Amino acid sequence: MENNTTILTRKIQIYIDCDDKKKRATYYDRLFDWQNIIFRASNIVLSHQFLQDSLKDLIYLTTEVKVKLADRNTDEEGILNTSRMNTTYRLLSAYFKGEIPTDILSTLNTTLYKNFQSDRKAYWKGERSLRTYKKDIPIPFSSKSMKLSNDEQGRDFKISLFKLPFRTYLGKDRSDKRILLQRVLVGQIKACSSAIKVIKGKIFLLLSLEMPQKDHVLQEHLIAEASLSIEHPISVSIDNDYYQIGTKEEFLYRRIAIQAARHRLQRAITYNRGGNGRKRKLKSLDHYNQKEKNYVDSRLHLYSRRLIDICIKSQAGTLLLVNQSNKEEIAKEDEFLLRNWSYYGLIEKIKYKAKMAGINVIIE
Repeated sequence: MENNTTILTRKIQIYIDCDDKKKRATYYDRLFDWQNIIFRASNIVLSHQFLQDSLKDLIYLTTEVKVKLADRNTDEEGILNTSRMNTTYRLLSAYFKGEIPTDILSTLNTTLYKNFQSDRKAYWKGERSLRTYKKDIPIPFSSKSMKLSNDEQGRDFKISLFKLPFRTYLGKDRSDKRILLQRVLVGQIKACSSAIKVIKGKIFLLLSLEMPQKDHVLQEHLIAEASLSIEHPISVSIDNDYYQIGTKEEFLYRRIAIQAARHRLQRAITYNRGGNGRKRKLKSLDHYNQKEKNYVDSRLHLYSRRLIDICIKSQAGTLLLVNQSNKEEIAKEDEFLLRNWSYYGLIEKIKYKAKMAGINVIIE
């Protein structure tokens, strides 16, 4: 991937495109079987990679034992009979070949190996524990395994994946998903390794796309200084111009109102009519399960988008987040701020949008 491109991921709901109930049930069973294999395989790969990396720390082995993680064919002191990445692929192939497409195993192994390599230093320092994957882990696959086509009406899209027929469900989609899929179909943008995830019986395609960065006229020496705070989510100054994005009343008070409404419902649930047990009792509360999270996520997307738009309009090529490290330390000691102010989520969205626009982000 070139430096002038970035990876964009879109979550698209899909469903199995088959009217035959027996065939559809078979397809679902196959998906669940693959998901279970991916869950087991992921933890096996991480365990073996960690064990290989820890061999040199096993000081109780005899001095005659050679411990060098390299291919014996290319290094005389190596103890492996293949490359390190290929060790875990051969392991997965021996365990699961014939039960799951090898393309899925290969993509999974490559992804896990890269994740492990990026976390190695943190493992060694004791800053984090080894990742543990759960049963709802997505099923990864390479772009060459996915065949995309238009449906009969031209509104949605058909997807063929390992002989499993899928169809997208875009509905009244107001985002750019339909446009992006059409651009992939005509070859304007490239699809990368993606994944399928099953959530409560619904199937979602996590589509990764290699997007070219938009060309904006930016001056790298022109710095936009942004400050994140509870009073105003983002305050930014560029030369003599000063902007405030969002307010405390808009973000914090609305969030607390959602929390209060949920707490009131929790207290009143005791008096709800039953009939079907727990599900009927909690029916009104289920409405609030994702309400706060969705509200916060939409606000942070809006604030970060406005910040990047201001930088582009002012041609600021560098974005400096002022005193952010100190604010995060203070927030850790304040239970109210820790619960209600999403510093990390906002910074991640700013970084993501800044990278798409070609703006350099510095956190002070």
